[in-house]
Amino acid sequence: TMAGQEFQVCDLILRIIPSDLVSEVFVPRYEVMKKIKGLWTKRKEVLLPGYVFVVTKEPGKLKESLRGVPRFTRLLGNGDMFIPLDDREVSFVNAFTQPGNRIIELSTGVVEGDDVVILNGPLMGNIGLIKRIDRHKRLAYLEIEMLGRKKTV
Repeated sequence: TMAGQEFQVCDLILRIIPSDLVSEVFVPRYEVMKKIKGLWTKRKEVLLPGYVFVVTKEPGKLKESLRGVPRFTRLLGNGDMFIPLDDREVSFVNAFTQPGNRIIELSTGVVEGDDVVILNGPLMGNIGLIKRIDRHKRLAYLEIEMLGRKKTV
């Protein structure tokens, strides 16, 4: 869907699509600390802008039902076939989030020379995913394979 419209599309899907077709609709988000008016504030940001995830056991019926959802743009896929997430992608989403709470919690760490040490949070044990550190913004950028291509989030 269009970036910024993800939560409206989630609401529309939950209202329009029969509940027996959908077990979960979510937009993965992450927690981040941002300095706003001089104060550090914890915020939740969209991990993959423009994407809405739907968990179903009947993808064919869901695909037909989604045609009636306004603001819905398209399914990820090629031609007439859509592409479901593969097992690695599902494992990544499930490792960092839980059903009903699809927010990646804040991780904290320190940079010691060239080494990054994660003190707590979901990035503990996943240091290999970190592509780069922005010390000024206090952010770690991860390189993950998601939706059929490598993405930096």
